[in-house]
Order: sequence, then structure tokens, then C-alpha cells
Amino acid sequence: MAKYYIYHDPTRCIGCLACEVSCMDWKGLPYGEANCRIFRFGPEALFGEPDLTFMYTSCFHCEKPLCVEACPSGALAKREGDGVVVFREDLCIGCRACITACPWGIPQWNEGTGKIHKCDYCVDRIDQGLEPACVTRCPVDALKFVRVEEASQLKRMRWLRDTFGRQVAPAANY
Repeated sequence: MAKYYIYHDPTRCIGCLACEVSCMDWKGLPYGEANCRIFRFGPEALFGEPDLTFMYTSCFHCEKPLCVEACPSGALAKREGDGVVVFREDLCIGCRACITACPWGIPQWNEGTGKIHKCDYCVDRIDQGLEPACVTRCPVDALKFVRVEEASQLKRMRWLRDTFGRQVAPAANY
């Protein structure tokens, strides 16, 4: 099972795309080819006021990743210790089987290299005890790199805060 998760708090996100720019910079990807994406929804009237919502997506590092099963060259693999689905560009043969197999459309085609690329939580960084590049550059702290168990708690706390309009007592964690 994946041990990590990039938690996104849409109530904090301002849609600045710093996460995407950071990803492209760290991974050396061409403009517009980030391994993470911010999607914009709106503006819509919510309680009579215009509202804009942003949603972050990146690889889900699935329990049973179909992209890994579809890859004939072994370029995609799931790490045993932490469940991160990693990509080795040197092994990629450019067959695009992973793109077809992934139900989320996460692996992306890179015209320049003739190979795919995908989010790997910046494994070179997390192996050094650092956070993924996208998380480190968020100016409003809307992204957090957490253990899976912590993500559920963060979502519950956000729901309680949004529902009741204030921070809740620690006892609400249980």
C-alpha cells in the first residue's frame, strides 16, 4: 500500500500554478508538461457570491497500478517499501501501453524524448528526507506531503472546519 499522499486543501489553493512550475523545473520538463495539474472550476455563484475552486491531481500510486502491469520493459515499478510508482526513463521503449492502461490518464507523452513521464513524488528528494518539489513551492500551504493515515484526518478536520465555521477541538479527531 502507498504510504504517502499529497494532500490538497482546495479552500487554501489560489490556482497560482507554482506547484506545476516547480515540478517542470525540478524534473526538467517542457513548459506545460508538469507531472501534476491544477484544474480550475468556476466561477460559479455560491451563496450569491462568485466562487472559484481549484483541484490538484497527480499520480495516485495505486495499490495495484495498471500502468506497471502494462509496461513491457519494466520502466514502471512499484517500490516495495513505500508503494511509490517510479519511472525509469532509460528503460522506457515509448510503446505508450501505460498511457492506455492508466484509468486516470497520469502518464503523459513527451514528444521531445519519445517517452512518457509521470509523477514519482520526486523520489530523489523523498529519499533524502525532503518533500516533493510541488509541495515545497506552494505559497499558501495548500499542499502537504503526508502519510496516508494523516490525509484522512486532514480531510475530516477540513470538513468540520468548513461545516461549523471554526477550528474544532482535538477530541473531534476521533
